[in-house]
Amino acid sequence: MAFLQGLRERGWIEGQNIVFERRYHGASRDRAAEYAADLVGLKVDVIFAVATGAYAAAKATRTLPVVFVGITDPVASGLVASLARPGGNVTGLSNAGIDLLPKRLELLKAAVPGATRVAILGNPEHRLYSQMRNDVERTGRAVGLKPSFIEVREPADFEGAFTLMTKGSAEALIVLEHPTLAVQWTRIIELAAKHRLPAMYEWRHWAESGGLMSYGTDYADLYRRAASYVDKILRGAKPADLPVEQPTKFELVINLKTAKALGLTIPPSVLAPGG
Repeated sequence: MAFLQGLRERGWIEGQNIVFERRYHGASRDRAAEYAADLVGLKVDVIFAVATGAYAAAKATRTLPVVFVGITDPVASGLVASLARPGGNVTGLSNAGIDLLPKRLELLKAAVPGATRVAILGNPEHRLYSQMRNDVERTGRAVGLKPSFIEVREPADFEGAFTLMTKGSAEALIVLEHPTLAVQWTRIIELAAKHRLPAMYEWRHWAESGGLMSYGTDYADLYRRAASYVDKILRGAKPADLPVEQPTKFELVINLKTAKALGLTIPPSVLAPGG
């Protein structure tokens, strides 16, 4: 894991001078809250948390340092007072996930130029769901894609969601960010393949594992950079003095095997957008 490698590069070796208490909560907010309280009770020196876990950790303690990764808008969500001056015990790196939505739509349209109807799979419980809808609708009009929003709240909704896509004659698919969707990635990829939907995702491992395309933040880079925050805090720095940083590296991944299975020829302009 890039985070552990980043710590090793800074002299922190598990079992020698640092101990990790690991907790995995999946998409469960209740479990995240339980585990966050558990870690606070153990009086750890710093909590490193991703997405839902970061909110739970911030709620569980106002004193223990918390370093996050994977938060789209930490200011709007109330985690920090501002990016430059977090102001409390929480800091970290945002993921710019929602900001990249328009680019995902543009790339998907370029890869499947004949598509005009795109299904948008999302969970309306996301804090920024309304903003995501607005961004999709605005960009869809600009690139010639008519979005159809398919909402899911739990894994039991997925089969019905893809049936709706088929009935609506969807020709492509975009998956919005949400923990409920993130932990069900293999199932979503399988359903997209079953319904022969060219799909664009946020995370590279989705494309590497059979999805058509992904475009998003280079999370390995974020995790390595998060290690520097943990290192600084362990050496005495305060989270309030460590500005929240934005991602600087982004990656486009295209699975050409999946493209072939779907009968798609990816245009050279998509394969080499900078050329």
